[in-house]
Amino acid sequence: AALDLAYVAAGFYDGFWEVGLNPWDVAAGSLLVLEAGGLIGDLSGESGYMNTGNIVGGNPKVFVQLLQIIAPHLDAKLKA
Repeated sequence: AALDLAYVAAGFYDGFWEVGLNPWDVAAGSLLVLEAGGLIGDLSGESGYMNTGNIVGGNPKVFVQLLQIIAPHLDAKLKA
């Protein structure tokens, strides 16, 4: 996850999402994305990704669209 988020920060990927991560899996990568001007959130786009272990990251042009694409495929447990 850290490498994938680093690729988002570098512009190699437009976006990335994953579920079931630990804080140490996303801490450094999420900082890279934020410092590069990208957006990071949980599956609802909020800032609780460190607590939930579910992360969505992307450049500002695709972040909202990525959330919209993922949303219909989430089960009730992931939506909470």
